[in-house]
Amino acid sequence: AAVMTGGHCGCGFGTTPKALANMEALTDKYLPSPKAFFVIPIVGGLFIDFFNAAIITFFINLVK
Repeated sequence: AAVMTGGHCGCGFGTTPKALANMEALTDKYLPSPKAFFVIPIVGGLFIDFFNAAIITFFINLVK
């Protein structure tokens, strides 16, 4: 849970590489979490791009 939370905080800082750096730092102190290293990059790197494109398109059409 700590590794997953660290990854979420890293995504909140703005980029997926920061999330991975946070998770790697936490795995030095705690046990590794393969689930976190699978979920966070997929959500941070893939799903967010699709949602951002949809949200930006929605608001551009709303302003027109």
